[in-house]
Amino acid sequence: MNRSISRIAIVRLSALGDIVNTAVVLQIIHSHYPDAAIDWFVEEAFSPILIGHPLLNEVIPIPLKRIKKQKNLSLLRTTIRALRSREKYDRIIDAQGLLKSAIVTAFLRGPVHGFDRHSAREGIASWFYSTTSSIAYDVNVIKRNVMVITQALNIPYSDALIEQKLPVFAHTPSTDNEKKIALVIGASWPSKCYPKEHFAALCALLPYPCHLIWGSPSEYQDALWIAQHCTNALITEKMSLPQLVDFIAGCTLTIGNDTGPTHMAWAMNRPSITLFGPTNERMIYPTSINLAIKSPSVVDIYHINRNDFSINEIFPEEIAKKALELLC
Repeated sequence: MNRSISRIAIVRLSALGDIVNTAVVLQIIHSHYPDAAIDWFVEEAFSPILIGHPLLNEVIPIPLKRIKKQKNLSLLRTTIRALRSREKYDRIIDAQGLLKSAIVTAFLRGPVHGFDRHSAREGIASWFYSTTSSIAYDVNVIKRNVMVITQALNIPYSDALIEQKLPVFAHTPSTDNEKKIALVIGASWPSKCYPKEHFAALCALLPYPCHLIWGSPSEYQDALWIAQHCTNALITEKMSLPQLVDFIAGCTLTIGNDTGPTHMAWAMNRPSITLFGPTNERMIYPTSINLAIKSPSVVDIYHINRNDFSINEIFPEEIAKKALELLC
């Protein structure tokens, strides 16, 4: 064990699902470097899911989206000054492999590790790194996240590091012993969204209350439609990210699109079914209780087709069959 590594920076900015699928590394790092102080640089909108994490020293929100949207040069300069003023790190790890994440690492002090130019999502990002990992882009995303970080810190990798994980996020245990199902009806792209008509049909096939999780006005309208067409469908209140973690952790089963809230179930060691259309099973770490259902389309992960609406071809009956097996 290399005790000289005491200050570690992880740069993983967005999106929510990426953060959820990367945070398992915190317990892996602490098992090898129990005294390490880990700082996480994250897009500010998603920082609440990490703030207060018992294995993090500090969460540093980066307002990249706000800077871009507002074209706010003053905020950009302030952000750069804050990055440059931070204490030197023993290791800085870009777990994202994008130009924007690599640029953030360039303003920090310390050796930077990331994906090499053949395995980074944007090969140009590798120009900013002191050392690199060669991990094929088509490898399971959770394995990639763990492997690039364990290689940076000289931690021996095995699948057991992932498979034997504890719940990834702190949460308030539910006092409700009734069985309930969470349905995550939204996603970042329309083609990743299972149709509301199919969700309504699925609710009718399930034996327990189905709680509809939404995060935008359009998703709320879809939730209203589903609830109007199915007696066991209930609309949740809009939740903060910590509240959402608590809710998912208390559900008997989560069914949803390929998006952050669905991935939370895996992170919290709770049963889940993830539905895939334009993306595929590479985006989750399948287990006996975390299943995937993929539409018939063929996915090229190097050139994702956002116009692939084949998720519509997944039958509610197929989902219900797997759900009932998990609910037994």
